Amino acid sequence: MINRYCFLIFLAAAFSFSCSDDKSEPEPDPLLISSIKIDGVEMLESTLWKNISRNAIIEISFSAPLDPAFANGAYVDISGNEILAYQLSSDQKKLTVSVNQSLKHLSRYLFWISHEIKGINGEILQDQFSRNFYTEVDPSPKFPVISDEALLTLVQQQTFKYFWDFAHPASGMARERNTSGNLVTTGGSGFGIMSIIVGIERGFISRAEGLERMNTILTYLETADRFHGVWPHWLDGNTGKVIPFSTNDNGADLVETAFLVQGLIAFRQYLNETIPTENNLIERINTLWKDVEWDWYRRDNQNTLYWHWSPDKGWAMNMQIKGWNEALIIYLLAASSPTHNVPKIVYDNGWASNGGMKNGNTYEGIVLPLGPPSGGPLFFAHYSFLGLDPHGLSDAYCGDYFLQNRNHSLINQAFCIRNPKNFVGYSDENWGLTASDNHTGYSAHSPTNDLGVITPTAALSSFPYTPDESMKALKFFYYTLGDRLWGTYGFYDAFNVTAGWTANSYLAIDQGPIIVMIENYRTGLLWDLFMSAPEVQHGLTELGFAN
Repeated sequence: MINRYCFLIFLAAAFSFSCSDDKSEPEPDPLLISSIKIDGVEMLESTLWKNISRNAIIEISFSAPLDPAFANGAYVDISGNEILAYQLSSDQKKLTVSVNQSLKHLSRYLFWISHEIKGINGEILQDQFSRNFYTEVDPSPKFPVISDEALLTLVQQQTFKYFWDFAHPASGMARERNTSGNLVTTGGSGFGIMSIIVGIERGFISRAEGLERMNTILTYLETADRFHGVWPHWLDGNTGKVIPFSTNDNGADLVETAFLVQGLIAFRQYLNETIPTENNLIERINTLWKDVEWDWYRRDNQNTLYWHWSPDKGWAMNMQIKGWNEALIIYLLAASSPTHNVPKIVYDNGWASNGGMKNGNTYEGIVLPLGPPSGGPLFFAHYSFLGLDPHGLSDAYCGDYFLQNRNHSLINQAFCIRNPKNFVGYSDENWGLTASDNHTGYSAHSPTNDLGVITPTAALSSFPYTPDESMKALKFFYYTLGDRLWGTYGFYDAFNVTAGWTANSYLAIDQGPIIVMIENYRTGLLWDLFMSAPEVQHGLTELGFAN
């Protein structure tokens, strides 16, 4: 009897458990995205969405009908508080998202679908979906279209304001960047001095104003810190005292000094020695020029020149100046010095590495005579050639320095057109890799260090070498991208469409070459002035150059 009773209890329990199981609901299927089309083009499997219409229509198809409560911007959206419209299809399996207000052109946006979105039967999207996308270019001009000559003048005049309106009020020197306060830069001031000549010739300022500013600059330079006649990279614009560039770089900078002296010599050649006030400036420039002890920077008579020296750190930086890079002008001025010159062996061994700086390889179908693979950052073709005219210039290491700089520029453009890293926005109009600010800091951008950053000074300072290609870039930067690139002192330093970043900065060493090299393209003015200096011609001869 007991056994039978226990058996009945067991059956009742089993039946009860079975009934309970029958009442439990199965887990809903996951909600899947089966398709995403933008303006009718399937994009779901694509990882890079670019050239998207500014009034895009996005169609999202799901594996199950969507709960209408989730068909809104809380669950499906585009970053940036854009005005969107949402429409669910009759079967509720397709959600259409329309942009009601045009997106910004050539800009980065984030499109996302929340993992909290649900189907009508509770289906859940297991993972959030998101993609960065980039809108198409709006080709309409952002400013009135003017003649090419007027555009070149406008760019020179606006950029000149950096060196004129924004110059340090006490010293007249160029600030390193637009946020530098009292910090002024030696090399950038050399570029600025050359731009003053352009300013006078183009009528942006009067000759009297330019001479007055030059007097202010010379007065400052005469009492500013120098080390064996060599200025530091950075100085306090009020006191003239060195501001360390780094821990061990708190003294002389021979490269920055050479860029300054290049500007001083060009300005000297612009002056009229028969006018007493101008002759006074000439004599003062000559004194500063003669005081630079280029030969001392051979460091115990070595056959090379050294970049830095400090009274308390000595030669701790230990950086020899070797080509090919931006520093050819240092060796030319050292050979040209009437008081502290260096012999040709210093140029051959130190700068040219006895031929080690030669290249001769082909990049992008173009032969590069000198320098690193693909040429390096484009400022190599600019800084030494603001005054030094490469036309017809040759020596034992390069048969045609103009061709070197032209080919370097063409390689740079061709690399951007090929765009092997698939950065957004690169084209035959949007090109130019050189040292500048970027979205993470600062870098010397080049084909071998391509971070997606286009720097306007690269293409614009190559105007003498690539006039057609540079004019394309100028028109693109001004007319097409002017709404984001054009500001108080001309073009902002750089931009990266892929990173969604545009600089708000200006740098003296990037703005100066734009003014000077556009002028060299138009009239050859700075080339003519610098090359007219008898010391420069003597130095070229001493180093074995033909020009």
